[in-house]
Amino acid sequence: MPGSFEASVAWALLDPLEPVPHHIADSGGSAARRFAVHRNNVVVGLIRALQARFPVVEKIVGDEFFAAMARVFVAKSPPRNPILTTYGDEFADFIAAFEPARELGYLADVARLEAARTRSYHAADSAPVDPSRFAALDPNTVGDIRVCLHPSAELVWSSHPIVTIWAMNSGEQQLGTIEDWRGEDALVVRPHLDVEVRLLPSGAAVFLHALGSGGTISEAAEAAFADHAEFDLSRSLAELIRSGVVVEIIAP
Repeated sequence: MPGSFEASVAWALLDPLEPVPHHIADSGGSAARRFAVHRNNVVVGLIRALQARFPVVEKIVGDEFFAAMARVFVAKSPPRNPILTTYGDEFADFIAAFEPARELGYLADVARLEAARTRSYHAADSAPVDPSRFAALDPNTVGDIRVCLHPSAELVWSSHPIVTIWAMNSGEQQLGTIEDWRGEDALVVRPHLDVEVRLLPSGAAVFLHALGSGGTISEAAEAAFADHAEFDLSRSLAELIRSGVVVEIIAP
């Protein structure tokens, strides 16, 4: 049990089985009732913060299921900072272990995608490299260059078609049956004002990850080929340029 008054109040707010902290004054026996109202308001506020950050997850499972799942999460993982727009970074891992959602194997990865979109939105601004700078590179040395990726860039990997699922449930794409159920990797980036979710071709996530780790174009391509025999370097380079994810080119 936490020792400080503030900690004991925070603990009791999120656990309905905890008694009212004894430091709270009781006027006419109403402390328990008033504290219960405050406790409910706090929990409801945190659930609403999760609803705002994970609207596609909520749409997939429904309002009641989401609220019940979020309530359990709130009790286990209270906020660690006062900025509620970033609350729920651990929600995807929680969903992956949440037994009632076990049959929806893709749900945790959809939550990871939505969490990445929020982080991308709040990341630092940076101007993407003009595509003409790529066109001016020497083809004989292009494999030796390194790049710096946009601060908002995140990769989300999945063995499920999470980009398609997210698009269909967010209004980006018409809702329908997914005939080709296969893994999809996403690039989440905000090169300008709006956050973009881009479906990456096979091996491109490995390629971008290697570039983001400081590898050269050649080293990143080698890593992608080793992981995906069907990796298309030309297509991935085109996506690299088109997405606006590169903010600096470092010549050899």
